[in-house]
Amino acid sequence: MISLDFKELKTLIFALHNNTTLTELNLSGNRLGSEGGKALAEALYKNTTLTHLILSHNHLCSEGGKALAVALNVNSTLTHLNLWHNKLGTEGGKAIASALYNNVALKYLNLSNNQLDSEVGETFLKALQRNSTLTLLNISKNKIGFEIEKALAGVLGKNEGRCVTLSRKTRNVY
Repeated sequence: MISLDFKELKTLIFALHNNTTLTELNLSGNRLGSEGGKALAEALYKNTTLTHLILSHNHLCSEGGKALAVALNVNSTLTHLNLWHNKLGTEGGKAIASALYNNVALKYLNLSNNQLDSEVGETFLKALQRNSTLTLLNISKNKIGFEIEKALAGVLGKNEGRCVTLSRKTRNVY
C-alpha cells in the first residue's frame, strides 16, 4: 500500500492511460474521495492491462462509485475489484450493480461495508441473472435484507463455482 496526495494520484493516473505492463494496483487507505474515484475511473476507461485493483477505504462515496461503474461498462481487462468500505451508498451501489449487465471481465467484487440497501440488492439480483462471469461477490456488512440475500445466493448457487458472501450467519453460500 502506498499513500498518495491528489497531485501524485493525477501523475499515476496519467501513467495508467499509457500503461502496458502494470496488472495489479493497491491504493487502499488513501482517502481518494469522489474526485480521486472519478479520476481513476477515467484511467480504467482507457486502460487495457490492469487486472486487479484494490481501492478499499478510500471514501469514494456515491459519485466515485458511479464513475467507476461507467468505466466497468467498457473495461474488458479488470477481473478483481475491491471497494471495501467506501461509503458508496444506494446510488453508487446500484450503478456498480448495473454495470454488471455489460461487464464480461469482472470475476471478483468486494462491496463489503458500503452502506448498501435492498434497492442495491434488487439491482444486483437482476444483473446477476444476466452476468455469468462474476464468480465471487462480497456484500457483507450492508443492509441488503435477508430475503434479497437468499435470492442472490439462489441465483449465484445455480452457477457452479460462484459464491456470494452475505451479512447473515450463512456467510458463504456456494
